[in-house]
Amino acid sequence: MQIVLRLVKWLLGLAVLAVAALAAWLYIAPPELIRVGSGYTAKIVCSNVFIAGRDADQVLAVDVQAPGHPLLGLMRVSVDKEQGTVSAGLFGVFGKSVAVVRDGLGCASVPDGDIATAKAVAGPALTPAPPLDALWPEGDRVDASQNPEIAKILDDPAMTGAGMRAVVVVKNGRIIAERYGDGFAEKTPLLGWSMTKTVNAAIVGTVMKDGKMVMTNQGLFGPWKADGRAAISLADMMAMSSGLEFNEDYGDVTDVTRMLYLEPDMAGFAGSKSLTGEVGKMFSCSSGTAVMLSRLWQDAIGDKNKALAWPRVALFDPLGMQSAVLEADEYGTFVGSSYLYATARDWARFGQFLLQDGVWNGQQILPGGFVAWMREAAPASKVYGRGQLWIEGPGDEQSPGAGIAAGLPRDTYWMEGHDGQTVAIIPSEQMVVVRLGLTPATFGYRPQIMVAALVKALH
Repeated sequence: MQIVLRLVKWLLGLAVLAVAALAAWLYIAPPELIRVGSGYTAKIVCSNVFIAGRDADQVLAVDVQAPGHPLLGLMRVSVDKEQGTVSAGLFGVFGKSVAVVRDGLGCASVPDGDIATAKAVAGPALTPAPPLDALWPEGDRVDASQNPEIAKILDDPAMTGAGMRAVVVVKNGRIIAERYGDGFAEKTPLLGWSMTKTVNAAIVGTVMKDGKMVMTNQGLFGPWKADGRAAISLADMMAMSSGLEFNEDYGDVTDVTRMLYLEPDMAGFAGSKSLTGEVGKMFSCSSGTAVMLSRLWQDAIGDKNKALAWPRVALFDPLGMQSAVLEADEYGTFVGSSYLYATARDWARFGQFLLQDGVWNGQQILPGGFVAWMREAAPASKVYGRGQLWIEGPGDEQSPGAGIAAGLPRDTYWMEGHDGQTVAIIPSEQMVVVRLGLTPATFGYRPQIMVAALVKALH
């Protein structure tokens, strides 16, 4: 019996040592996957708390844990509203990451933990909201349609999709209908994910109009001038055909998750990638490319503070997008791939701006013909435009023309983002349809069906 007891004690002691060793390893040298998970958690909670005014526990449970990797279910967060920080870690302890809110720039991941340096970067303050008694888009008053067919479509969960948070329908320059999910409203800023790429491309257009960039520019970054990357033009970057290596897969430690949550200098990381294909001949939708575009237009402006204010001064304020917050990385490069928050009505303003060919209130904000150029098929793709727009809708990329078959006009084009963010723009119908939510691709939701039904109902 004593031998058995000694064996049990020895095994228990070994188990305790193993657990202690595991805990020490996780604390001192956590695997990168844990750090990616904690970085994502801290960033999403930070932005939704400080930009959207949402409850941290709700964001953690609904936005981070419910639809995500099983590892995210073990993440815990701590919010310090006085310091403007959110920290997250496995069980709140291991692989900890922090995100910090900054004036005018929303939240930034701080992978190296240098909060003081991150806080030193600041953007312009948000401008006051427009007068509420003016009709949208001049103000925020909406004259809703009385069409029962429109109401039936927007009240059908199968049409608006699981996880819908906002739908806004614009016809002839006015909002005629909108719906919001539980806990969300017309004043709630929502994340556009990759729809940010299209806005970033428009910002490039504003810098071009100011005479500071041209599409034929090559040798875009210093290290590129010494190798084959020297041939990459600004136009190649806009068309997502740089030929550069970049793994855009989510759910693991890949180029995109490393860039967003482990790298303080996102553009520097993306710019270090080597060529894997012929420049201009290989299409690859890359968040790294979009962040490098941000760095390029910011450098073209020159003055750092002026560059940080540029999106608001050159685009958001003229369009009345007072809710729009384009977030930057720790070093101050705008994350033009992923991180624009705006209300559904402000996303609709941007869609209407594209429908109007870059003109707003009679002012030519983008170069003449720029939006038409954005919509042209990229040389290396049949479904993507030269200016970071989708010619085909979600799920149609594998079968071009499916959207037309579903009943959509041929001139329909799209902004698209992760987890079901879309803006459909239909010039022939003078329509814009915004749909935002938390709808993973595995749900199989296709907004084309709703948009086609709306087009039919408005004829």
